[in-house]
Amino acid sequence: MFTAATYLERRRRLCADVGSGMILLMGNKEAPINYAGNVYPFRQDSTFLYFLGLDVPGAVALLDADSGETYLYGDEVTVEDVVWSGPVPRLADLAHRSGIQHIQPAAALEAAIEQALLAGRTVHFLPPYRAANAIKLSHVLGLALGELRQRASRELVMAVIAQRLYKSEEEVAEIGHALEITARMHRAAMLTARPGMIESEVMANIHAEALAAGSQLAYGIIASVRGEILHNPYHRNRLEHGGLMLVDAGAESPMHYAGDITRTFPVDPVFTTKQREIYDAVLDAQLAVIGALRPGVRYLDLHRMAAQRMTEHLIQIGLMRGNAEDAMEAGAHALFFVHGLGHMLGLDVHDMEDLGEQHVGYTPDIERSSQFGLNYLRLARKLEPGFVLTVEPGLYFIPALIDQWRAAGKFREFIDYDRAEAYKDFGGIRIEDNCLITSEGAQVLGPGIPKTAEEISELRQS
Repeated sequence: MFTAATYLERRRRLCADVGSGMILLMGNKEAPINYAGNVYPFRQDSTFLYFLGLDVPGAVALLDADSGETYLYGDEVTVEDVVWSGPVPRLADLAHRSGIQHIQPAAALEAAIEQALLAGRTVHFLPPYRAANAIKLSHVLGLALGELRQRASRELVMAVIAQRLYKSEEEVAEIGHALEITARMHRAAMLTARPGMIESEVMANIHAEALAAGSQLAYGIIASVRGEILHNPYHRNRLEHGGLMLVDAGAESPMHYAGDITRTFPVDPVFTTKQREIYDAVLDAQLAVIGALRPGVRYLDLHRMAAQRMTEHLIQIGLMRGNAEDAMEAGAHALFFVHGLGHMLGLDVHDMEDLGEQHVGYTPDIERSSQFGLNYLRLARKLEPGFVLTVEPGLYFIPALIDQWRAAGKFREFIDYDRAEAYKDFGGIRIEDNCLITSEGAQVLGPGIPKTAEEISELRQS
């Protein structure tokens, strides 16, 4: 946990920003895999962690926005719990470390909510993303399940986002800790991946580094020779000579801040000429964006810059033709660059996505595009000091998409489909780093992970 003063100040500001009423913050419960006693690894709700720091299942908090007081509802562990799980800190002791003085049994929550509602007070709550919390909210608030997302408090959502967008020095240090583990995970992949292995074997080596550091994963590992499948859940492909391996993996720090890094490397020790051309196109775009990061710049414009830069390379390679800016504005490049440039990072790998990506990554003056590819951009707003974000351009060769666009005759003035046919077995390349926006520019966080083709080949051959 951070200091009690940190959590007290966060809650004080939250109450001030919401203004009045009661603020209900739901902690997560343990979630069963297939029966109640067999559970997934526990992961606390990120907003609950941010404002209370309590990494225990089943707790709920009520903040009185008028008085500034915090009330924690939860139960102490029993002897039966200790028998199976061993001794754990008392809830009262953890609450004290968070600056919470009022602790009530979990069963007392319903009466507290009822009393607030009878007094005509607004009970602010966030949109639930877990069924157990949705059911509990429905019960204590007297709302139908289908009403919850619409009745969630916009004031509370925006107040939470207004704080969590900006990372403090202690939060940046936690992300740095996550990235130290993440770097070891990626180096393990590069050092161990060899022709003949199965993707799951490489993934096991990656996961082992996180486990050895006492860390959990920030998200499911993507480790695939089919890099054109963006979130490939299948790990049974065999690594073959002449192929590529894309690894997108990140660890959590002990306080659950995320790292999110992608590297792509050849299955053989060195890149082929064909692979190197595409790799350098992606790397050039990524480095250009990192060099342009600074307060006041819209990330939407940096996405466009990356797209145009990669389009220029694709024209040189012969996969595209015509004017690069015209091709990018038309959306022809999205055959190869099918997603957004990046997203916010923090306690969540896609930070605060449960609160609404539109609120986190956009502002009222920026309209989300309907253009294919650009419509997946999660972050478009002007950058500000304290933002931590990902920079992750990529180029992909998706056979089904190439066939569909060719059959429809889309953007024939910009795309050489005959040339694209020769890349249908190429896969995909993505390069991703995590960056902090500073008052003067940006800082790439974490230890260096081999990124140039030369650095990767040197490590692969070591």
